[in-house]
Amino acid sequence: MSIRIFITGGTFDKEYNELTGQLYFNDSHLPEMLELGRNLVPVEVRTLMMVDSLEMTGDDRELIAEHCRKSKEDKIIITHGTDTMAETAKLLAQKIKDKTIVITGAMIPYKFGSSDGLFNLGSALAFVQTLPPGVYVAMNGRCFNGENVRKNRETGVFEELKV
Repeated sequence: MSIRIFITGGTFDKEYNELTGQLYFNDSHLPEMLELGRNLVPVEVRTLMMVDSLEMTGDDRELIAEHCRKSKEDKIIITHGTDTMAETAKLLAQKIKDKTIVITGAMIPYKFGSSDGLFNLGSALAFVQTLPPGVYVAMNGRCFNGENVRKNRETGVFEELKV
């Protein structure tokens, strides 16, 4: 069985407008990344939305949850913006118990050439195949329980919540 990948946007897929200096969405870089990474794992890719996670709404998160619930695959990767990734992970962890879901993203756009996105995608592919059912966040070689993670805005890295 293949792995389902849902694309939601985020820095992962942003482009840079050299004239205005603004970041924007055109199309997902995921197919190119899978090819560059020489992925041999069967995947089914679907774009759900292309939004900055700061602009993601509750309805957007419900749409993601609904697609995860309805997916015939029980191993799912979601590409997502890092700013509200933990919020989406918590919602999914409350709603979906029978699938392995790994959310990942990038701090630097893939098109910049120095992005962590390719590494994070590869990590997510490995984690989703080996972890038990649950919701996880995979960033920078680490994997976190989706109900116990945050993005530290001072250091720019993900970390476990203090209990």
